[in-house]
Amino acid sequence: MKVIIIDDEPLARSIVKEYLQSYTEVTILAECNDGFEGIKAINQHTPDLIFLDIQMPKINGFEMLELVENPPAVIFTTAFDEYAIKAFESNAVDYLLKPFSKERFDKAIQKYLQQQKPAQPKLESVLESAAQSPIQQNRVVVKDGSKIKIIPVSQIQYLEAADDYVKIFTTEGSFLKKKTMGYFEQSLQDFQFVRVHRSFIVNTQLITRIDAYEKDNHLLLLSTGAKLPVSKAGYTRLKEVLGI
Repeated sequence: MKVIIIDDEPLARSIVKEYLQSYTEVTILAECNDGFEGIKAINQHTPDLIFLDIQMPKINGFEMLELVENPPAVIFTTAFDEYAIKAFESNAVDYLLKPFSKERFDKAIQKYLQQQKPAQPKLESVLESAAQSPIQQNRVVVKDGSKIKIIPVSQIQYLEAADDYVKIFTTEGSFLKKKTMGYFEQSLQDFQFVRVHRSFIVNTQLITRIDAYEKDNHLLLLSTGAKLPVSKAGYTRLKEVLGI
């Protein structure tokens, strides 16, 4: 069983290592200090299981997992976080609440060993639930080639559907994120973003003009010069938000 430990606290990593010593079938492939190192190690070693801290500098554990193409099985390790705990409990994914005992650690390992397959659908549900955390709602983390970029919500101009991805247009260019438009519609609704079309979500603060266009449709002009189509349903939503 190939394992990677990802935690910014050396003491926490050493405890996991110590507890794993009683499992002769386990090989620890790498220890990582943060999510950036974690992504590199997972891509390089393709582990069976990772022990992943949630609260880490730069990007947190949830954001790291979103950037991994085929994430391995995960046992989360975390200090108390109401959004994290809610995400775990509602999706039956195991986690270790720091500080944890050897007995509790062993239970988590046994649960993993009893699973026939990694619970991928459950993991995706965990990430969806955890995204409601205020910290994650203020920003979007994307891969930009071999780099990782953190985009503050305030820099997003609009979003466009692109097959299985969403294209995020910002002041620094456009970036792809493997999420749905429905996901962004929900997570950005408190930041003056409106879904004006099946394929577009717009930052309403950048709207300079709304023109009638064809039958029941309209056209948005943004201060950036972009022009976006507005559907009939999108126009209704837009009028509600703008109070017109």
